[in-house]
Amino acid sequence: MNAVIEMKGIHKRFGKRPVIAGFDLTVKQGEVLGLLGPSGIGKSTVLRMIAGLERPDSGSIRVGTSHIGYVFQEARLLPWDTALNNVVLPLRAMGKGKREATDRARYFLKRMELSEFERVYPHQLSGGMRQRVALARSFAINPDILLLDEPFTGLDKDLKETMRHLLEAALESSSAAVIHVTHDPSELLDRTNRIIQLKQQGKEPCAGACLTKTIQQGQVS
Repeated sequence: MNAVIEMKGIHKRFGKRPVIAGFDLTVKQGEVLGLLGPSGIGKSTVLRMIAGLERPDSGSIRVGTSHIGYVFQEARLLPWDTALNNVVLPLRAMGKGKREATDRARYFLKRMELSEFERVYPHQLSGGMRQRVALARSFAINPDILLLDEPFTGLDKDLKETMRHLLEAALESSSAAVIHVTHDPSELLDRTNRIIQLKQQGKEPCAGACLTKTIQQGQVS
């Protein structure tokens, strides 16, 4: 399969602090990649650059699509609108008709076991339910790339397992390239094809030099 993401020689600083130095990454369509490492090492910055929310100081990024789903650590739902309308909105922005957008939003809320909560507002939902709305929103647009930025953070063990199960099930019918960022190896998806482990070098986190090895799923302890 062709690469849908190519990052070459990426450097990024925040003020005087180097966060990423000489970082290379290639992800193929349909691949599920785990990006593993401690907090502050630059994992989320890599995702933001892929999504176009951050620009590298130097290096090149090629992303072969603008059809990107992004699930953040927080659900980032519109507080004044219902769960259903939070999923409908990006579909309408893509040019989908009202009925088509609503039907598709309802389908993915059902996949996330939230059919009974379509008319509920975010503040009335638990943290895990809000994250499931965010997942429904990302899958509803049928993304070519799905970026998962520690989506299970703050959830208890049972909720994490529920979220993982629902996410895995949704991925069965998706051909998206997935990058799943986490600091916890136990959160990695069973469908993970490849894991890149980032480590701190010296006194400062530096994702480029920290790209020490690529390991197969199941070998991380």
